[in-house]
Amino acid sequence: MDLSVRAERPTDLQRRALPFRDVELRAKADGTGGDALTFSGYACITEVGYEMEDWLGSFTEVVRQGAFTKTLAENADVPFLVNHSGLTLARTKSGTMRLAEDDTGLHTEADLDPASPHVQALRSAMDRGDVDEMSFGFWITRQQWSPDFDQRDILEVSLNKGDVSVVNYGANPNTAGATLNSRDVQAQLQRLTPDERREVFDRLATEFAPAEVASGPTLGLLQARARALAL
Repeated sequence: MDLSVRAERPTDLQRRALPFRDVELRAKADGTGGDALTFSGYACITEVGYEMEDWLGSFTEVVRQGAFTKTLAENADVPFLVNHSGLTLARTKSGTMRLAEDDTGLHTEADLDPASPHVQALRSAMDRGDVDEMSFGFWITRQQWSPDFDQRDILEVSLNKGDVSVVNYGANPNTAGATLNSRDVQAQLQRLTPDERREVFDRLATEFAPAEVASGPTLGLLQARARALAL
């Protein structure tokens, strides 16, 4: 059984952040005597590795090109937010935000209302350089681990009901996605002898489907990685 390839089932909500990449806030006349604001930039850069970490150690993660193809084709409903919360400033469902995947990554273009006090606050913070990162919320629906579990390739994600955000500080890639209380799992594993751990892992591999064993940074995958590292 190959535990490195994840079955088709979403993980818990994930978040990743990166410094502004080709971000611009453009103002232009809207034809009514006022201004229209358009935000553009990349919420994710594909084919570039970054370091992640769980209690089993560090590993490299790469969002592969094409990871957004399916979710964008399915017209994912995605809001444009600040710090992943608060009032929606634009949205794909309403047509005020457009997402597209290109050779660089996930490109975002959002039409913002300059009369909104939330937009005014965001504009001021960007002009002052007080916010300089983007982030996006998503679910991993397909991924692959290297044989030694030192690299995870994210092959496909779902953005539906996730978000694209401008953030003060993004979720630290070293801790983002650590949705499981790994301290509890580690404590349980430490109570077992090496032979008992191997017995547990063998039983999991034979009794459970891949979707239940290899599931993101959740219990099954942590156990699989622990086994690979001979814990």
